[in-house]
Amino acid sequence: PLRELTAPVIEAWAAKEGQTRPTSARLAWRLLRAFLTWCAEHSEYSTVVPNKNPAKTRKAREALGKPSAKQDTLLKEQLPGWFEAVRTISNPVISAYLQTILLTGARPGEVLGLQWEDVNTQWRGLTIQDKVEGERVIPLTPYVHQLLATLPRRNCYVFASDRKADAPITEPNHANDRACKVAGIEHLTLHGLRRSFKSLTEWLEVPAGVVAQIQGHKP
Repeated sequence: PLRELTAPVIEAWAAKEGQTRPTSARLAWRLLRAFLTWCAEHSEYSTVVPNKNPAKTRKAREALGKPSAKQDTLLKEQLPGWFEAVRTISNPVISAYLQTILLTGARPGEVLGLQWEDVNTQWRGLTIQDKVEGERVIPLTPYVHQLLATLPRRNCYVFASDRKADAPITEPNHANDRACKVAGIEHLTLHGLRRSFKSLTEWLEVPAGVVAQIQGHKP
C-alpha cells in the first residue's frame, strides 16, 4: 500500500537489492521515485503519500551505488575465434543476427526489429528504426548483404523466429554466450558487440563523426 512506502522501507529494500542486482534495482528505484512524485501531484493520492518523496533519500541512493561504464568489447585478436564460433551456431538466423550487430554497430533491439522492407538491396542500405532520431539509414556492406540474403523469409522480420509466427527470434544472448565460451572469450554481451564496433573502428582510424552517425549517437 502507498501509505506503507516510507523512507525506511525503501532504504531497506535498496540495501538488499543493491547487493545482488544493482543495475535492475537502480532502474526500479528511479521508476518508483517518479511514480511517487506523480502521486503527490494528484489529489486522489496526495493525501496518502508523505509530503517528501520517501524514495529520494541519500541512504537509498548510496545503497544502490553508481552505474559503472561497461567495458566488454572484442579485441582485434579475438575476432577470428569469435567469428569461427559464431558461424558454427546451428541456427543460421541467430548466427547472422550476432554478426550483424558487430558489423553495423546498431543496438541489439534495433537489429532484432529489422524488417525486410528496411533492406534496400538496390542501393545497398539498411533503414534502422532509431530509438533516438526515429530512423537512420546506414550502408549495407557486401558481407552483411550476403548474410541476409541467405536467411529464410518466414515473416516480415529479417531475423524471424522459427517457433513463433510474425515474431523475431528470442533470447539470442544464450547462443552468444555459448559461442564466446567456445572461443574462450569472457563476459561479452550483445551490447558489447555494439561497443566492439566503435573500438574496432578506432583501430581502423575511421572518423569519429562517421562512426557516431552509423551507430545513431548524438553528434
